[in-house]
Amino acid sequence: MTTLIVSYPSTEGGRFDREYYLSVHAPLVLSAWGEFGLQSAEVLFPSPAPQPFACVAILRFSDQIGIDMALSSAKAAEVIGDVKNFTDIIPTIFHADD
Repeated sequence: MTTLIVSYPSTEGGRFDREYYLSVHAPLVLSAWGEFGLQSAEVLFPSPAPQPFACVAILRFSDQIGIDMALSSAKAAEVIGDVKNFTDIIPTIFHADD
């Protein structure tokens, strides 16, 4: 198993719509990337105190090949295109080997 982590850094004046993220974007990611071995997604929101991130998503895939295929698929454009609907923060994406 390998992990793709998507983090949204807290920015002054940054917009992040948690409700949209949970009700629309997270299901979109699961639907779009399930065929590439996405096994689970965990979404973390910080406590109300100032934090370095507005949101962190931990996406667990079967293997690195699945992540590569998901990110290069036509469905990636749909997933990435949806980001503007819930935030104006540019996410940081990185891989973690499990």
